[in-house]
This record gives sequence, C-alpha cells and structure tokens, in this order.
Amino acid sequence: MNKKGILLAVAAFVAVTIFAQTQQSESTARQEKSNKNERAWTSITPRQKLVGAESTIAKYYVDSVDENKIVESAIRSMLETLDPHSSYSDIEETKELTEPLDGNFSGVGIEFSIRRDTLVVMQTISGGPSEKVGIRAGDRIVAVNDTSIVGVKLTNSDVRKLLRGPKGSIVEVEILRRGESQPLNFVVKRDDIPIHSIDAAYMVDAQTGYIRLSRFSRTSHDEFIDAVKRLKSQGMKQLMFDLTGNGGGYLDVAGLLADEFLQRNQLIVYTKGRQQPQRDIAATGDGSLKNLKVVVMVNEFSASASEIVSGALQDWDRALIVGRRTFGKGLVQMPIPFPDGSMIRLTIARYYTPSGRCIQKPYKLGEGDKYSHDLENRYQGGELYHADSVRLDSTLVYKTLRLGRTVYGGGGIMPDRFVPLDTMAYSKYFNRLVAKSVIENYTYNYTDAHRDRIKADYTDAADFVARFAVTDNMLQTILDNAAAAKIEFNEPEYLRCRKLVADVVKAGIGRNIFGYDTYYMVMNPSNPIFKEAYSAINSAESDL
Repeated sequence: MNKKGILLAVAAFVAVTIFAQTQQSESTARQEKSNKNERAWTSITPRQKLVGAESTIAKYYVDSVDENKIVESAIRSMLETLDPHSSYSDIEETKELTEPLDGNFSGVGIEFSIRRDTLVVMQTISGGPSEKVGIRAGDRIVAVNDTSIVGVKLTNSDVRKLLRGPKGSIVEVEILRRGESQPLNFVVKRDDIPIHSIDAAYMVDAQTGYIRLSRFSRTSHDEFIDAVKRLKSQGMKQLMFDLTGNGGGYLDVAGLLADEFLQRNQLIVYTKGRQQPQRDIAATGDGSLKNLKVVVMVNEFSASASEIVSGALQDWDRALIVGRRTFGKGLVQMPIPFPDGSMIRLTIARYYTPSGRCIQKPYKLGEGDKYSHDLENRYQGGELYHADSVRLDSTLVYKTLRLGRTVYGGGGIMPDRFVPLDTMAYSKYFNRLVAKSVIENYTYNYTDAHRDRIKADYTDAADFVARFAVTDNMLQTILDNAAAAKIEFNEPEYLRCRKLVADVVKAGIGRNIFGYDTYYMVMNPSNPIFKEAYSAINSAESDL
C-alpha cells in the first residue's frame, strides 16, 4: 500500500472511531435522559398524566386529531368507571337535559308532529307567539325563512333548530291551511315558552281530584299550587297524585312538593356523602294539603325526586302508595357546567327517606350496562306481575314513623298496594298498529277533517268524554289502513285489543281538540293503577 493509501486508511479508522464514540456518548445521554424521564413519570400525579397524555396525542399522533373529541371521550370513560348516574353531556345534550327542567325556552310556541315529511302544528301554546299571530292547530308549515321544508326528512331536532332562537328574534313561516287555496305567510316574534310539568289536573268525581306530574322542574311547585287551587275551587276533598313514569328532577323542588302534605318540622329527606355533610330538608308546616287525604301512584319508571316524595309520605304514614316498586335511584348528582355549555353531572351524595332508608338499588362501579338491564330483569323475573316475586333486602328493614308499618330500603319504594302490569288488553296486532303509526295517523287525520264540527258539537273536555263515541266505521277504517300498511289481520288479537284501540283513538282526538287533560280523562278509567288508587282513596285504609 502506498503512502496515500495508508493515510486514507488511517483517516477512515479515525472517523469510524470518532463516530462510534459519538454514538456511544449520544446513546448514554439518551439512556440518562430516558432514565430521568422514567423517574419523572413514576412520580407524576394522575392529573399530570392525563394532561400529558392528551398533549402528547395532540402533538405527535400520525394524523391530526380533534382535541375536543378525545377529551370528551376521556371524560366519558372516566365517569363510566363510577356509579351509573354520573355522566357527561356535550353542548347539545346539555340543552336537551336542562330545558325541560328549567321550565322554558325561547321559540314560536307550538306543539308539532312530523307527518309524511310534513311539519304539522298539533297545538299552539296558549298566549304564545304563534297563537297571537293566528297560527292554528292543523296548519302545515311548508317553509321557514324562505327555505322550503316540504319533502325534507326532518327530525324533531331539526325542527327545534329552525323554530327556536333568541327571545325577540323573528322567524317567517309559510303555512298551508285546510280550506285555504293559497299559502298563508306569518311573521312570528320568538318569546319565552313555558314547558309545563303537569300533564293533567281534573276532577274524577265531586270530591276526588287527580294531578299527574311528569317531572320535577323549576316551575313544578308553582304549577302544582295553581292546579290545587283550581281543583279545590271545584270541590276537591281528596287527591290522587300520579307520579307514574316520572323520572325525577330537582331535589329541592321535590322538597317543596312534599312540604305541601307534611306537618311542621317533619323530615322530608336528608343527604350525605364523603365530602358532603348531612343536609336535612324538613317541612315548614305552611303546606296547603296537610289535612287532605292523598294516594300516590307510582311504577317502575318513577325515580329520584318521585321516590323522595313518595318515600316521605309513606314514612310519615301520610299517604298510601299504589302501583309497582319504583326505579331505585337514591344518588344525588351535582351539575358541573363548563364554559362551553357542556356539563358533568357527578354523584356527590346519597339521599335517605325520613325513616333512614337509602332506596338506591344495588350496583357495581363501572358496570353501568348491567345496571341498565335491571328493569328487563324485573320483567323476566315476574316481579311486574306478582308481588311475591319482588326481591326485597330482608336486612334493610325499617319502620314508618307514626304507625310502625314495615318498609324496606335498598331498591326503590315498595307500594302499600301492589298493582300487577296488565297485558290482557295488549296484543302483537296492537303493537304493530302502534309501531307503524296506524292509530296515530288516523287520529290526526280524523281531527284535521272534523276539528270545527267537534268544537261546535262539544262544549268542553268533560262533554266530549261523556258523549263522543268511536264508531264501528272508524275502527274499520283503521283496519283498512292497517291492511294497506301490510299488517296481517289477526281477529282474536284484534278482539282482545279492540277497546284499547277505541280508547286511544278517542283520547287522541280529545287531546288534539281540548288538551292533555282529556287524554287522561279517557285513558285513566282503564288504567289498573288508577283504578286501584281510586279504590284505595275511597277506602278506610287510606285514613292514615
């Protein structure tokens, strides 16, 4: 090898040696940095880990990510490891949750239905913006703000977005009306629209009032007091208070309603949690119904605030509870709103009835799916049909506070009079009529065609309930419509549900013309819980 070759070889050796040393040095530095990072991560707090993970994903993930989406997913996943009632709702979900409980929103003031891709006004809210400008039940809205909505597959959410808006803002609607050859145009100024929580309030007989409450909203107590005053003016001496299907609402509103029935200083409910000291809610003694005989109607869908009221009245031997075991929700959620409009509802305490019962049904952390199947399990286990099949925790036995009657904790409010679920009037044929909206469509079309005549023939809801009859011809039209909808006729099943079909049709027509009181005035006499409650309130047993 010549001198030049020797020099090149030496240079190459030196370069390789330097590179190897550099790599080793860098590797050592990386290892030290890695060890340092590992030491840092082992001492990191859970909060730092969560923030670090989100930041790392957002910065280094192979594709761009929606940070809002991954953060919301993380929040939902965290809450899913807790109890079944702690939850997260995004902006739209929060609006849907809070509007019914807050008691109002800004809009045009109509109850609507979507019929064959057409938006139909079912009722206008009394005194609301639409009624003021002359919009009527039965009108078809075909355009909103110069945009046609005919033939568009609208959802209820789509309609709300079109018609709701800030108070004082304007919306223009084009309407087709039966008997008018040309479309009608209306300019509606949006206003606050009340959301009523009382579905019905009427006199069952000369002394018995009936009030049905669908939720415990901010306006529920005021609505209840107004209904009570009206019924008392009509002679009410005893009350059937219907909480069936009422999933709850605000705890303090439940306290206000229970207060109407109880004596001064009688405990209504108390709450306590790990970070929440015991808080007692007691009656003021200022209630207007302290001496009125009352029966409370409940079922498996009565939950939370409904259970607070029924539990308090049962514990103080103030009312008979009639129906089926309630849902069993004894956890208190605190709403934690975020600035963007989303919200966490975090369980912070349990609530207890006056006797000390926590009526929360059993659950395991993070097993919300199993918890959600509880009602299905009750159905399959026969509990909804037989009182003997109700699983009560024999270790959680309590006594009512005046008469010492036995009551149970750990899984809802067990009624004093059990009423089995009635399936005799139902059939697969009836279910198909409902599923394909055959009865609902017929009811709407009949109302639309005969609205003026019905208003002229019947003076009010009571007159309609007493005299209106669903004819054989009307029922035959329903059967014809069912055949056109490819529902195979089954005579035995139809005969079984014939009266129910007629009742639903009559109730629907009455509701469309005279309001929701009429619906329940027609349907309640066939409702087993209503019938048992009416029997109970007129018996000596209810003289607690």
